[in-house]
Amino acid sequence: RPGAPITLRQLATHTSGLTDRWPVYAATYHFGRDAPQSLGDFLAGYLVPGGANYAPENFLDVAPGTHRDYSNIGAGLAAYAVERATGQTLDVYTRAQLFEPLDMRDTRWRLADGASAQDATLYVSQDGIAIPIQPYALTTWPDGGLRTSVNDLGKFFAALLSGGAGNGTRVLQRESVDEMLRLQFTADTAPDNMNVAEKNSGLFWQTMFNTRYVRHGGSDPGIKTEMLATPDRRLGVIVFTNTSGEGTVKA
Repeated sequence: RPGAPITLRQLATHTSGLTDRWPVYAATYHFGRDAPQSLGDFLAGYLVPGGANYAPENFLDVAPGTHRDYSNIGAGLAAYAVERATGQTLDVYTRAQLFEPLDMRDTRWRLADGASAQDATLYVSQDGIAIPIQPYALTTWPDGGLRTSVNDLGKFFAALLSGGAGNGTRVLQRESVDEMLRLQFTADTAPDNMNVAEKNSGLFWQTMFNTRYVRHGGSDPGIKTEMLATPDRRLGVIVFTNTSGEGTVKA
C-alpha cells in the first residue's frame, strides 16, 4: 500500500503493516559487540526502494491500521522518529530524560558503555544442557536491547504506574501515561485479527488474560522477560530469566 501513510500510533500498536523478514532480522544480532551499522542506515536499507534489504515481503498486503502484526523493526522505526524529532540518539535521550532522573544506575543500551555488576551470564538450553553465550547487541537495538536490572526497571515501572513521577521528579506527563495505557481499540475500530474482549492494545503495551492485565514481554537468545500490571495500576510485576531454548516457555 505505497500510497497509504503509516502513523506513529500505528507503529506503537503494531498495526503499521511493516513486518520482520526473518532472514534479515536474524542477521541484526551481533555477538560480543555493538552493531556496526547505525539504526537509520539499516531502516533506510529495509524500507526505501533500492535499499540493501528492501523487498515487498517487508510489508504485509494490508492497509495500515487494519491488521495487527508484531514488528520489532516497526518499533525501531518509532525510535528513529524520536531521534529525528529530538536531534539525539535514543540512548542519549533516554539517559537524560529517564535513567538519570529515576536513578537507574545499572541501565544502559550499549555494550561499549561497560559491564554492570548486575549483568548475568546468558544461557541457551539444548539437549538438557545450558550453554553460555556471549553478550550481544542488535542493529535495531531500541526494540528490546535495554540492559537493566529488576530493581532499575522497577523504578521506571513504579513511575509509570504512578502517573509519570518517581524519585521526586516527573519524567512523563500524566496525560502521556494515560494515553500509553489507554486501550486504543473498540469493537468497531479493532484490527481485523483482534477480538477486543480477549486482547487490546495500548501504545507499545497490550492486554493479557482477557484484558485482566496490561503487559509487555519478550524473548531473545538467553533472555525471557515480562512486565505485567493491573489496569488500575495498583500492582506491577517484573520477571527476568537468563535462559531460553528447549524446556523454557515463552511468557
